[in-house]
Amino acid sequence: MRIVFAASECVPFAKTGGLADVVGALPPELVKLGHEVTVYLPLYAVVRPHLADRWKYVIRSITIPYESYNRFAGIVDGGKRNGVQYYFVDCPELFDRQGLYGTPTGDYPNNWERFGLFCRAVLEASKILGVPQIFHVHDWQSAILPIYLRTIYAPDPLLASAGTVLTIHNAGYQGWFPPQTTERLLLPWEIFTMDRVEQFNTFNFLKGGIVYSDMLTTVSRKYAEEIQTAEFGNNLEGILRSRAADLRGILNGVDYAQWDPARDGYLAAHYTANVLTGKQECRADLLHAFGLESVSATTPVLGIVSRFATQKGFDILSGIADELMRRDVSVAVLGSGEAYYENLFREFAARYPGRVSLRVKYDEALAHKVEAGSDIFLMPSRYEPSGLNQMYSLRYGAVPVVRATGGLDDTIEEWNAGTNPEQGTGTGFKFYGYAPGDFLAAIDRALAVFPQKSAWHRLMRNGMVKNYSWTQPARQYVEVYSEVAKRRS
Repeated sequence: MRIVFAASECVPFAKTGGLADVVGALPPELVKLGHEVTVYLPLYAVVRPHLADRWKYVIRSITIPYESYNRFAGIVDGGKRNGVQYYFVDCPELFDRQGLYGTPTGDYPNNWERFGLFCRAVLEASKILGVPQIFHVHDWQSAILPIYLRTIYAPDPLLASAGTVLTIHNAGYQGWFPPQTTERLLLPWEIFTMDRVEQFNTFNFLKGGIVYSDMLTTVSRKYAEEIQTAEFGNNLEGILRSRAADLRGILNGVDYAQWDPARDGYLAAHYTANVLTGKQECRADLLHAFGLESVSATTPVLGIVSRFATQKGFDILSGIADELMRRDVSVAVLGSGEAYYENLFREFAARYPGRVSLRVKYDEALAHKVEAGSDIFLMPSRYEPSGLNQMYSLRYGAVPVVRATGGLDDTIEEWNAGTNPEQGTGTGFKFYGYAPGDFLAAIDRALAVFPQKSAWHRLMRNGMVKNYSWTQPARQYVEVYSEVAKRRS
């Protein structure tokens, strides 16, 4: 089967979150299953260094019309990696910027134009470089591709049999733009209705993608259920319920080539579920990196690696911060994002020097060190479509404490010591309400087990042997593609 991915980010080229990890890891797994996969990405400023020694246009210029002007895009060959062909849409005036979607002061106001051009360029390039059986698009940034395909491109015989799959990585980000975006993108006004792209008098990219795609997926079984409710649907729950028969929840996988303590190049020592000794060296290395050398060997280290955003539940962490520090714990925090939460963590670290340490940035090496050096990993998310850090934590023996939402609920099983803790079941600790006390109670359950070393090692090993690789999810995506292809044949 020939599959084209259209996405706004992908490791190792450009990343702001888990979307990039998925688009980087899933296509090679599909290739292993015998499929032909091409990935299209915008040619951002951060991508250019990756192409410096291999810059080659395969299409010099594609004309992209707008309401009152044209823009021109080129297609740059990114070569093949792990059997996957990469192409980049080059339009410097739109993409050659430092931020993918905006600046610290807000989103670029012409994101409608940027990603409208990107999606049209993918369609036009595919007619020359290879029309797929499936266009697999991701989140609002490429959700307009199915809209184009079923409206102004509907008469095109080259694209008539191509199917579309939209993956919703996070329904909280939808791409809202003014009503006149419809005509600016040369789309027919008849699509600007409540049952298509209109929402609260805005043009909603994600909603349109949901309406016009053949099938929908999201990134965990639980999240597929949650987004059909008012609490998690972000005002799309009605349209999602109407497409429930075409919606599948497929849990994201982990790239164990990058995330495995047995061979991770960022770590001070390697270790496995059978030989845990290297974990202590990694813990010491983490404490050194965060300036926490005075922490006792018996004090559990709590780790956080996250984007700092309301979604991530740090408001309820703030509600227990001082009470938590009455326990014998230390905390290592890595992340960046909304100024409010950056300042919240700065104040937390300032109140407890030597016990709480913060690094406000994203640093790949430090992220690996936090996973390997932490005893307990905290993810109190308000909602979490899939989550990857809890799966990394399992493999690295950092016991997760999570809110039971989305992929966190799907992947973490509550610890049960039973009659013999050395044979206990479960991989972490979950809480269900969204209140500071619920979170603290789950942490306290973890802290109660931590001194019981035989039970704790059993708990760690239970998680470390879990397999959340991309092998099974890739097969599930193929089933979705096959269903769409059958409908379109």
